Amino acid sequence: MIKTFDNPAGAPAPAGPYSQVVRVDVGGGSLLYVAGQIALDDDGRVVAPGDMAAQAERIFETIGQLLDAHGAAFSDIVKITAFLTDLDRRPEYASAYKKRLLPDPPASTTVEVPRLFKPEALIEVEVVAAVGSE
Repeated sequence: MIKTFDNPAGAPAPAGPYSQVVRVDVGGGSLLYVAGQIALDDDGRVVAPGDMAAQAERIFETIGQLLDAHGAAFSDIVKITAFLTDLDRRPEYASAYKKRLLPDPPASTTVEVPRLFKPEALIEVEVVAAVGSE
């Protein structure tokens, strides 16, 4: 088993001392653990405060960049976890989710949390992807 810790160029820098992606190579494939993402711009500011749909779009754009840096795509996601500050606004998140993860949705968990580490953030999403060897 080989673990690689990565903060790929082109994606927003992590907001703390952690890796954006941990790649675990096992046998003939790899698991990608993508850290929880909030909607940050390139300067580390939250995008579209108050707009969950816009934040969800930005989050999925960032997740796409992180997956792409490791040769993966949305179709490789096997598990997704979303943390929403208001579950009544879930349809706003679901719109961005459906664009990228249907018709074969991964295992999923969505929970409501009282707040995230940046007050303007309404949603945080983490994923696990499985990719075959090249």
